[in-house]
Amino acid sequence: MAAPVRRLCHVAFHVPAGQPLARDLQRFFGFRPLAVREADGWRQLALRSGDAVFLVNEGAGPGEPLYSLDPHHAVPGATNLCFDVADVGAAARALAALGCNVQVPPVTVQDAQGAATYAVVGSPAGNLSLTLLERPGFCGPFLPGFRPVSSVPGPGWVTHVDHLTLACPRSSSPKIMRWFHDCLGFHHLPLSPGEDPELGLEVAAGSGRGGLRLTALQAPTGSAVPTLVLAESLPGSLRGRDQVEQFLAQNGGPGLQHVGLYTPNIMEATERVAGAGGQLLTPPEAYYQQPGKEKQILAAGHEPRLLARHGVLLDGDEGKFLLQVFTKSLFAEDTFFLELIQRQGATGFGQGNIRALWQSVQEHAARVCEA
Repeated sequence: MAAPVRRLCHVAFHVPAGQPLARDLQRFFGFRPLAVREADGWRQLALRSGDAVFLVNEGAGPGEPLYSLDPHHAVPGATNLCFDVADVGAAARALAALGCNVQVPPVTVQDAQGAATYAVVGSPAGNLSLTLLERPGFCGPFLPGFRPVSSVPGPGWVTHVDHLTLACPRSSSPKIMRWFHDCLGFHHLPLSPGEDPELGLEVAAGSGRGGLRLTALQAPTGSAVPTLVLAESLPGSLRGRDQVEQFLAQNGGPGLQHVGLYTPNIMEATERVAGAGGQLLTPPEAYYQQPGKEKQILAAGHEPRLLARHGVLLDGDEGKFLLQVFTKSLFAEDTFFLELIQRQGATGFGQGNIRALWQSVQEHAARVCEA
């Protein structure tokens, strides 16, 4: 591996001036301002919930924003992942030797709180760039060049990023997986016994509905990096574009489709998000009437009526369960959404839930088209 990553530092977004992403993250999802930088035509606001940090780069300055790269992209979205590495200079040289595009060579930024060195490299996932960061001894709240923002403590709905999901064109996952393995040290994480990493896990959504092919990647042992999930659509949908194809079309190619945020209490988190006006996807009504679903929910210690009211999905068995709820896109375009996830011993992503999500998104898209 050329540049083994050690920790996810933040997820960065690029949005036009006046786009309400920063406001919505605070209002609907309990994020709180951490630090801000306003210079060179950019307003860069870091927001935090638990260990999850989002950096919203708003505007379009004449130069590049600190710690990221302006993709000059037509639509807003999540365009950068920042990872901690041991030695940025060595990592950039090793990646360049492998033929990677080092878009921003190593740069050192310093202020009264200390220094940080970063470089930005391109990825095989469309407009998604990767920032490699080294900040030994830095003692500020975020990064050099930013000033702290005073804010009241957040409600604590989210503790950390559970996973990152990239939407990919069909048959591209093996190539993307090899890049992350060779360049950053990720390795295949089977989602089912005996899974072929070249094929991933196929989750068919039913006759004529298509489905998903998922390939999960895990960072090097000992790192604190969320699971990376590659998602492709399966052929067979009879309703036009599915949500992966819709993302690829509106994003202009592959990219970061959603971030899974871990919450220790998904019922409370979902109630707070909905109460604040956040828009959540509603599972199909038949989901909670599936044979054995009520028994499964009760076995996990939950009330079926409450899960149905909040739109929370549950999957699992043998004492290991997974609960999930998904938001609608945070932008006018279908280029990014959030997932709230709670794990009760389960480590996968819930095949039954994936099918239900797929169907609910497809039904929502069909209603929008008919309106």
